[in-house]
Amino acid sequence: MPVLALLSALFVVGSEQLVEWRFGTAGIVGLLLLTVGIKARNPAVSSAGAVLLAVLLAGPAL
Repeated sequence: MPVLALLSALFVVGSEQLVEWRFGTAGIVGLLLLTVGIKARNPAVSSAGAVLLAVLLAGPAL
């Protein structure tokens, strides 16, 4: 069980660092909104975070 918790923590920290490196502060805010919305079961906050991340991902393509 501790190995699974360690791998999970490493994945979360790694994904946060990747988002921050690639998309900067706006990416971290989007990820934070998405995470808080999911944990609080608030669809408005999680949708705002998902939309912000989608706009950041689609930005270079537009």
